[in-house]
Amino acid sequence: MIFEPFRPFLPCAFQVKFATATWEKRSAARLRREVFCEEQGLFAGDDRDAIDEIATPIVAVSMLGVVPDDVVGTVRIHEEAPGTWWGSRLAVAQDYRKVGALGPALIRLAVSSAHARGCTRFLAHVQSQNGLLFRRLHWAVVEEKELHGRPHLMMEADLRFYPPIGDAETGFQAHARGTPARAPLPREAA
Repeated sequence: MIFEPFRPFLPCAFQVKFATATWEKRSAARLRREVFCEEQGLFAGDDRDAIDEIATPIVAVSMLGVVPDDVVGTVRIHEEAPGTWWGSRLAVAQDYRKVGALGPALIRLAVSSAHARGCTRFLAHVQSQNGLLFRRLHWAVVEEKELHGRPHLMMEADLRFYPPIGDAETGFQAHARGTPARAPLPREAA
């Protein structure tokens, strides 16, 4: 008798929120090392820098029912100057990249939570291969440049599509088959 291999179980619900617990922050750092150091080879050993001292980490936590399981996505945000915020180190665990909702949900919470804190301009350096995703999420290219030996796009979010979210410590749920369950992005800006 031949048995077909089973696909590994992947949760389909995720809580996207500020990393508030120690385990969430450690897991976000681990995921960044896996993606940026081990997988992509952008950094040797660790990708932490001075921005980590002032940045707010955001995580996507896989949920098993109502119980948090693991950090499967992360990004960080910081205010560089009054009103000017940056997002960086967006990473999704390799097994979860096909979920599709995680990257956009992390981006949404990053921009919308900064918007609630007085952001008037939100920027990010995006690896060029991810530019289309950001364009679809209402970002525009400001400049092309090379960072860490790879082509990047400096991009700016259109804040009209990112209404302020004040409760980022709790965040919102995202689901594998769609957009976040609460307060979807408007289709067109007013």
